[in-house]
Amino acid sequence: MADTRNRLLDAATEVLLRDGAQALTLEAVAGEAQVSKGGLFYHFPTKQALVAGMVDRLVARFDTALAEAGDEPGAATRVYLTATVEQRPTAAGVSADRTTAALLAAALVEPEALTPLRETYRAWQRRLERDGIDPALATVVRLAVDGWWLSRLVDLAPPAPDLHERVYALLDGLIGRN
Repeated sequence: MADTRNRLLDAATEVLLRDGAQALTLEAVAGEAQVSKGGLFYHFPTKQALVAGMVDRLVARFDTALAEAGDEPGAATRVYLTATVEQRPTAAGVSADRTTAALLAAALVEPEALTPLRETYRAWQRRLERDGIDPALATVVRLAVDGWWLSRLVDLAPPAPDLHERVYALLDGLIGRN
């Protein structure tokens, strides 16, 4: 069952990226996943439920990483950095960015889908503020990482690979200083 659910979420991502937000229909997702409409309805009875599932999956991956951060000062802030941006640019990062791009495209069709994500970001921010390092430093790292992620996501002059690694090392170093 979880495999079918993930296939449907992956199919929704592909439909959004290939065909655009307006093409996200339950029929298109069922066809892309090669699942009957009944199978789709079992997991996602509405388009809103499908988009919510995409948000939930993204949040769950990030929440799991933060939960495993540990208690040492800066651990959650470092996880925020590593879960958002790889130390070295990789194809896996492009794949994660593709999922997020699809999610944001879906939010254009279903704007209320971002409501749980906004609430989650507030919780993540509170976690970083209690990370055992200066809350302002943790926030600066989060905002830098969020901006970096956005520049990669929409191709707004993201850093070249060598600069990518240097920026990552700089942010990682800031987290370690107190």
